[in-house]
Amino acid sequence: MVEKQPAMKGIIKSLGLVFGDIGTSPIYTITVVFLLLKPTPNNILGVLSLIVWTMVVLVTVQYAWIAMNLSRRGEGGTIVLKEILSSLLGSKRKTAFVSLLSVIGVSLLIGDGVITPAISILSAVEGAVLIPGLENMSRATIISISALIAIILFSFQSKGTEKIAGAFGPITGLWFLSLVAVGIVSISDAPEVLNALNPYWGINFFIENKIAGFIALGEIILCATGGEALYADMGHLGAGPIRQAWIGVFTCLVINYMGQGAYLLKNPHAKNILFEMVFFYSSSLYIPFLLLSISATIIASQAMISGMFSIVYQGITTRVMPMFKVDYTSIERRSQIYLASVNWFLLLSVLFIMMEFKESSKLAAAYGLAVTGTMTLTGIMMTWIFYLRKKPMLSFISLLVTFVDMSYLGANFYKIPHGGYWSLIIASIPFAMIILYTKGQKILYRMMVFMPVEEFLHKFTRVYETMEKIKGTALFLIRDVQEIPFYITQTMFYHGILYEDNIFLSIIKRDDPFGITGFFKEDLAKGLRVFEIQMGYMEVVDMEEILREAGIEERSVFYGVEEITTNNPIWKAFYFIKRNTSTFIRFYQFPLKKLHGVLTKVEL
Repeated sequence: MVEKQPAMKGIIKSLGLVFGDIGTSPIYTITVVFLLLKPTPNNILGVLSLIVWTMVVLVTVQYAWIAMNLSRRGEGGTIVLKEILSSLLGSKRKTAFVSLLSVIGVSLLIGDGVITPAISILSAVEGAVLIPGLENMSRATIISISALIAIILFSFQSKGTEKIAGAFGPITGLWFLSLVAVGIVSISDAPEVLNALNPYWGINFFIENKIAGFIALGEIILCATGGEALYADMGHLGAGPIRQAWIGVFTCLVINYMGQGAYLLKNPHAKNILFEMVFFYSSSLYIPFLLLSISATIIASQAMISGMFSIVYQGITTRVMPMFKVDYTSIERRSQIYLASVNWFLLLSVLFIMMEFKESSKLAAAYGLAVTGTMTLTGIMMTWIFYLRKKPMLSFISLLVTFVDMSYLGANFYKIPHGGYWSLIIASIPFAMIILYTKGQKILYRMMVFMPVEEFLHKFTRVYETMEKIKGTALFLIRDVQEIPFYITQTMFYHGILYEDNIFLSIIKRDDPFGITGFFKEDLAKGLRVFEIQMGYMEVVDMEEILREAGIEERSVFYGVEEITTNNPIWKAFYFIKRNTSTFIRFYQFPLKKLHGVLTKVEL
């Protein structure tokens, strides 16, 4: 649950945490759009009009208004939508379909997360060529500098960002103020660009450009990338500060886009529009602006990385992703997490994308598919939720927004053969892993040998009364006390390992995002107790602390380990994932010296 904080403090925090991505979009959006179009006055006004109204419909209406009303205990995001929708559906088949939609949405977000740092950092570094003496900077040098920034950024993740995160908001705030300043100066030279606020120019743009105008939507959508962060990050700050900050951010972005349009009207041969505009109006402030833009792109990338860690952690705790090793980078805040495997996967992907596309303008050809795909899935789930809740007006508005999302998604299909396939390839990696892991876990669970609890208790009582017991307490990890896994019967009855106090420990995920409770249930037998921990699916828990609060001082922790034998290459891949990620018990950071893994062989 988000803590209440002063409004201004929350607004400043949200600038760095939420608006970094959409705030750096002016660096490349108009530049990329006019690689496709001729910079005629009508085209410039049309594009500006579409940019403004895209932000109104897809960011303000879809996310700031509608989506942010759909939360659980203040938390938002694709997984939250899935949980809300699943609770409203009675059919298992429909619930499975919604789960598939959310898996696609999460995979697209990860695919998008790779491209965000690549295009942001590349486009900012490209601005250096306007500095006198650096005009002939080679493409290899630009890529090398961008790659070095990315490497430093990702290498720093394991140290935690808590100490410097406080500076993110003010730096991003300064970035927005600089965008406004240069925008106002430029608008004063061609105030007629303000006519673009009239949606007529957007409609006229389609009439004049026809199919080319529709294809241009695939680049215009870049102005709204990062809009989904308003909803995904609301749990950190609350809806109020994010909505209030968006009013200011939206105003700053509109003024800057209008300023870029005014500059393009006067300088139709401009290529790197934002940087050329700044250099034209104030060459003495150009280098500070360039450094500020690079800082803003690093902050945007940092917010994306933290968001990826959060998404993957949600996937782990809801048991749709393997249990990657999680490190905690802050003693005070358990929510500050670091996943090394995710971090290095993202870095390698970012470096590959930079080297594959080489220029931010070419990289824009891959950007947008994942964004519009995620927006469309969000729109579908929102419409469905409002329909089931019998809110026809909100359902109708959500449906209209979803059609707009689909239009942008359709325009982005044009990008697939021009590099957009890389976005899908990257997204397919987590998608394939999630599907393989969840399917494999279900089959593995079905093939495990379980003993009914009545039979187990009969045997346990007899053995407990007659056998010599080890002093102290032992924990046994179990999913369902009605079915006793083979590793427990193997440990107690075949190996003769029986403690004076035996506790079955089960961890139950609740439907709501936050809250942790641990309690003893009714004893199953003398010497056999059940302790259940119920936790929200976004909680980062300290398992030892929960056990100590309950008075549990265990000597040993037993858990099952599956050794899979198979000739099927698909299940070999599943076993490879299982073998190279943390076990359930290590994920929750039980003390290593107390752990005892009991092997069970399974043939798939």
